[in-house]
Amino acid sequence: MKKIFWCKNCVVMSTRPRIKFDQRGFCSACVWAEKKKKIDWKERQEELEKLLSQHRYKGKNYDCITTVSGGKDGSYVTYNLKNKHKMNPLAVTIRPVTETELGRKNLNSFIDSGYDHLHVTPDQDAMRILNKIGFVEMGFPYYGWLIAIHSAVLRVAVQFNIPLVFYSEDGEMEYGGDMKKGKDQGVYGVDYITGAYLEYGYEKILKKANLTDKQLYWFKMPTKDELSKLKLKVTHYGFYEDWDPYRNYEIAKKYCGLKENETLNEGSYTNFAQTDQKIYLLHVYLMYLKFGFGRTTQDAGIDVRRGAMTREQAVQLVKIYDDMFPEHFFKEYCDYYKMTMSEFHKVIDKWANKDLFEKKNRWTPKFKIE
Repeated sequence: MKKIFWCKNCVVMSTRPRIKFDQRGFCSACVWAEKKKKIDWKERQEELEKLLSQHRYKGKNYDCITTVSGGKDGSYVTYNLKNKHKMNPLAVTIRPVTETELGRKNLNSFIDSGYDHLHVTPDQDAMRILNKIGFVEMGFPYYGWLIAIHSAVLRVAVQFNIPLVFYSEDGEMEYGGDMKKGKDQGVYGVDYITGAYLEYGYEKILKKANLTDKQLYWFKMPTKDELSKLKLKVTHYGFYEDWDPYRNYEIAKKYCGLKENETLNEGSYTNFAQTDQKIYLLHVYLMYLKFGFGRTTQDAGIDVRRGAMTREQAVQLVKIYDDMFPEHFFKEYCDYYKMTMSEFHKVIDKWANKDLFEKKNRWTPKFKIE
């Protein structure tokens, strides 16, 4: 096993997939945060306006698509495109897996605040089967949904003839990945989606599911001919301004009706992000077992990079909250996947990194954050 270590500036762990560190011991997310301070954001805004001016129909049609869940980031992007840039966006939601009551309320509040909205619900048996394959074979419990938030959105773009699609931020750049694979550029193609976000594995999962073409319609990318005819452009709004999740939250709360959890999010010290689906807790628990870091590591890293806390404070929060164990949802997860509790725990045990964890009553870490 390679020696594990943590970023000298934040709390990103060396086990994070595709993470890179410079000679100072700063992770790629922190390096990117430094680089952003030197970006000419006025120039980026001019680049955005040039892009938007090519697609602004002035009310005759939808100008662009945004992806929303009712959460902070999609709400912020859609609000800005409509109110700041005078675009006419179509907001698209792919139905969440095991959605929460708060998530439903936040999505309805977003819609009621003045946006045209399309709710796509792919075949739910297909969704469950694909998610189960992702859980069992990849340790990714909602991989089917991850596919759909890309493939189904692009299908909507083709069907409605909307050639401009906005996602929120580029996670590979913002939160730590391979900077050579990250796209610090405005517009990119489908290959980047399938590589950076689906890791070129989605077609194998679709084939393994043994489902009909009808069931898989929303999970398959449009054809190259369809995309070429549409002249599709995909972009991240975060490319054009200094991305700040907390600012996004404040704007979404003020203008789009976003509500927080009344208590802290499980596994974190925050209460306003990723509140729309219960299965996300299983995702971060598996992330913790596979790589040794959980939700608090991610949240605290963001706050350190935006100057809201010191590394020392982040380390203490990681020690308190990162070891989240969502046992109270296990029966619901089993019911969703149609698995016994024994089968479910076998999958959990399969994905636990035995170099990092040992099993007592539950999986416990062999390491301590430094």
